[in-house]
Amino acid sequence: MENKIAVIGAGSWATALAVLLGNKGYCVNVWARDKLQVSDINTFRENRRYLPGVALPSSVTASVNIEEVLENSNLIVFGVPSHAFRETLKLSLPYISTEAAVVNTAKGIEEDGLYRLSEVFSQEAGKERLKQYVVLSGPSHAEEVGQYLPTTVVVASQELAMAEKVQEIFMTEMFRVYTNPDVIGVELGGSLKNIIALGTGIADGLGFGDNTKAALMTRGLAEITRLGIVMGANPLTFAGLAGVGDLIVTCTSMHSRNRRAGMEIGRGKSLEEAVASVKMVVEGIKTTRGAHKLAKKYRVEMPITAQTYAVLFEGLSPRTAVNNLMTRVKTHEVEEVALTKIEWMR
Repeated sequence: MENKIAVIGAGSWATALAVLLGNKGYCVNVWARDKLQVSDINTFRENRRYLPGVALPSSVTASVNIEEVLENSNLIVFGVPSHAFRETLKLSLPYISTEAAVVNTAKGIEEDGLYRLSEVFSQEAGKERLKQYVVLSGPSHAEEVGQYLPTTVVVASQELAMAEKVQEIFMTEMFRVYTNPDVIGVELGGSLKNIIALGTGIADGLGFGDNTKAALMTRGLAEITRLGIVMGANPLTFAGLAGVGDLIVTCTSMHSRNRRAGMEIGRGKSLEEAVASVKMVVEGIKTTRGAHKLAKKYRVEMPITAQTYAVLFEGLSPRTAVNNLMTRVKTHEVEEVALTKIEWMR
């Protein structure tokens, strides 16, 4: 049991983590729904669909039998999209030991109830099992982890011992892991940066430059922090790996699905056409809808999120959205973030 790890999902990030852990000597069982994908992985020792060119060590195998994958595993890594987390968790819970660490890598908000994924876990598993939950986030493209390029991430849990256990299991000379007790901040940072990446991608597609990108990233971080504060996050978390770190990599890299989708929208494609061109889940789309609702619920001003929402779902032209942002009423910079918590507490 000590050396067995289950990875639930067989996308690019789930596969990269399976490779990482397999190369450390752990026995890693990957679960996928698609029998053809499982057969392909086991036959060719590579996830040719989602992470081509990265060899799987012999200690990594795939299966469609979720009970078999989870049996006697002391660490379970969920690598499914955020919208599939609840359903997949329900399917998995009967086979997950109450002593196992449950590591969630999805970056999103459940749209219907506006729940963070730790809240989804608590609802399905029970509050008493929340001590098992660990969120892993930070600037980490699967393609680069699969190529053994230096990467740093953060893990957060309400139980420090559980976070440290996961830290120890994942750490390698090329994959550095930090711990953070702020589950709310780490989850929100990882989710909301995808909205800003869509926005910077749209700006890139319009042909704007580095100044525009820097402005969107910086002001995007400000509105992420504003919402995070009123939802109970530590504002310092957004200055770390799950905040500015993930924001930088997602807004600037061509590995970023959200940026690529935004670029296609900026070039004139419809939302559906942009998503089809990426050929993988673009988490920021659902997150934009969820964050737009959260901003209204908590009475937090999130202008970039609002304009991105209007472009994606209300037919607003990208150029008009940029003009709307540039011609907003004059305001201060630092004070508006610093006063958010004070105003919320009144």
